[in-house]
Amino acid sequence: MSDDTLNKALFEFLCRMGDNTLVLGHRVSEWCGHAPVLEEDIALANMSLDLIGQTQLWLGLAGELEGAGRSADDLAYLRDAFDFRNLLLVELPNGDFGKTLMRQFLFDGFQSLILTELTRSSNERVKEIALKVKKEVTYHLERSSDLVVRLGDGNEESHRRMQQALNELWPYVGEMFIDEPEDKLLSEAAIAPLPSSLKARWETLMRPYFAQAKLNVPDEGYAHKGGKHGTHSEHLGFILAEMQFLQRAYPGSTW
Repeated sequence: MSDDTLNKALFEFLCRMGDNTLVLGHRVSEWCGHAPVLEEDIALANMSLDLIGQTQLWLGLAGELEGAGRSADDLAYLRDAFDFRNLLLVELPNGDFGKTLMRQFLFDGFQSLILTELTRSSNERVKEIALKVKKEVTYHLERSSDLVVRLGDGNEESHRRMQQALNELWPYVGEMFIDEPEDKLLSEAAIAPLPSSLKARWETLMRPYFAQAKLNVPDEGYAHKGGKHGTHSEHLGFILAEMQFLQRAYPGSTW
């Protein structure tokens, strides 16, 4: 395998990691000033900042590796939707508070596992970033799992909403564990794990929480996919129209 082929695969992977946190961070930020209680308003804003900070690290390294002079900001604000590599799950609308929490929980579990593997990456820069952000993600998972359990095992209304959220989001879970051609190259080079290798561990991690929350896990079925190679829902276009507006309207502006 040539260095050029491996670098291209790693660039795709880094964009995937950064785009996931960028898009989810933007989605979570939409709750600022709108959360059901002040404590959650502050907590969600802080989680959004964590995710955007992780984006800076992943996309910053992607820009360095690409060698085309693009910064993390360029990759975030000057790419079109078909160049984004995020999971479809993270671009879905927030819905109610329960749906936002469930989406966060599903993603936190996956991110926690992949970061654990990346702390053993043969690529020192990837390993360094994973070690840096793992503590944040551990806290995110601790928080989201606690709230999912409390609401799932709460009153009739909170349980109904959490079950509905799980049912609606479950078809988007499978995409997290689909192997792309780049993943196989990175796995062979011991840089990143195959997503499929994380599926059983993800279920082992998550199912006890679902049980505590008294939530019924839907059966395996059709999995929406395409985000990891640039085929997105209409929702991403609306996110980018808002997120990229200032840079698109006033190119090169700084402050």
